[in-house]
Amino acid sequence: MLHLRYSCAMQTIGQRELRNDNAEIVRRVEAGESFIVTRNGEPVADLVPHRPSTKRRAVPTAEIADMFARTPVDAEAWKRNIAEMDAWFGDDDDIADPWERETYKKAERERESRDDS
Repeated sequence: MLHLRYSCAMQTIGQRELRNDNAEIVRRVEAGESFIVTRNGEPVADLVPHRPSTKRRAVPTAEIADMFARTPVDAEAWKRNIAEMDAWFGDDDDIADPWERETYKKAERERESRDDS
């Protein structure tokens, strides 16, 4: 028999009771009830109805394409912005790929060490 106590608007159920009556408990959770699961009288988990996330995890490709299609392009403003950033940070490296850049730096160090010998 399932013995439940009320605690803070959630019913408390022992781990053994959950194990023995899991089908009934899951049906009740599906119906909207919530439980505090205890082990040796200590709360260890909350068993609550699933609430689907309201946040989208991905934006459909068509929506992104539509967004870009409706975004005005100002090429002159883009060029000015790049020039301002170059003035502030300096020109970009010739090698943009970080793996290539590291390989390039390693080759430079090896060349310098050979020149020093």
